[in-house]
Amino acid sequence: MKAVQQFWIGMVVLASIVVGTPAVADEDLRQYVEKNTQELVQQLNDNRSLYSKDQQAFYKEMDQSLQNFVDFRRIAARVMGRYARQASPEQRDAFVEKFKRSLFDSYAKALVDADKFTINVQEATINASNSDRASVQMQVNTASGNRYPVTYSMFKNDSGQWMMENVIIEGVNIGLAFRDRFAQEMEENRNDVQAVINGWTDSVKDFNLDEEAEKS
Repeated sequence: MKAVQQFWIGMVVLASIVVGTPAVADEDLRQYVEKNTQELVQQLNDNRSLYSKDQQAFYKEMDQSLQNFVDFRRIAARVMGRYARQASPEQRDAFVEKFKRSLFDSYAKALVDADKFTINVQEATINASNSDRASVQMQVNTASGNRYPVTYSMFKNDSGQWMMENVIIEGVNIGLAFRDRFAQEMEENRNDVQAVINGWTDSVKDFNLDEEAEKS
């Protein structure tokens, strides 16, 4: 399975509110992720044919499925890194939408064309020093017999809901990889934030997560 496919598989595996002692909370989180995993993977399988018929409808379904689980705004801000401070609120808002749509445009087909897979949620661990942070260890198993380790970084938002803020695939930190690309684009565009935002879709068309995996 390609890293880009694993990335999108990762986007459909998330969690919600947990309660109780740390040990119980860890297991509650693992079970909740397991439940959502199976429901969202099933939804993906049900919508595979929609991609070839109506891509806009497919994107809408995907966006609605992920918006309560993936904090795209937080991820996009981290991709911008230190440059987010020199962007206006309007520019930051624009980049969130640009970033999200670029992911959909670039990797939707890879997800749809992916081999059938199952996901084994192995362990969820709430940070001992910060109960608002957690990680979930998973294994993606493809029909061809390949296995891929995936780790999700999550945080608890102001509403007390667990949200995904990053994904690590076979040791590749996806958030950092995109942040490096944004910094590169800023350098090439002489620190013109608007130019980078405008050209983001084109700049990541050749962004190969499989090559990033090989570097790690």
